[in-house]
Amino acid sequence: MTDNLDSSDTPDESLLAHLTGWFRQRPTSMEYWELLVTDERLVWCFVGESFKSMLLRADTGERRRQEIENATPQRVLTLSERNFAVPLAAVESIRLRDGSLFRRAALTVEWETDDESDSFELHATKSADSQVGDVEALQNESALSHVAVEVETSNGLF
Repeated sequence: MTDNLDSSDTPDESLLAHLTGWFRQRPTSMEYWELLVTDERLVWCFVGESFKSMLLRADTGERRRQEIENATPQRVLTLSERNFAVPLAAVESIRLRDGSLFRRAALTVEWETDDESDSFELHATKSADSQVGDVEALQNESALSHVAVEVETSNGLF
């Protein structure tokens, strides 16, 4: 992962997409994440965690999602020590598999930094809207011309 103190925030940085309503399955918890795509970087925003223990299930990230809605990418990086940024030059692929009646949507992002590959696979929360249009729009962004941006839509129940 890259440093969460990325100082490349410029006044000219443009937000291309805000991908919202995602979680990452961990062995003992679900981490809730948002992804800001700018013309310079991807900003990963940790917004909460829900543990498998029934006593610790409260935080689904809704409060933090509202906090970052109108924040700048640089401000978002300061909201949690888990937040981090990946320069667009390091991003290799963004893949969205749209959900269906029996399958949640999945978003996979791969990047390479310091000769090491890394990736995040996220799944849509129950309340997440389809983001096919947002990801398809990224296919036409010149800042992402080197990135394999793919959308797989489902043809039915599965």
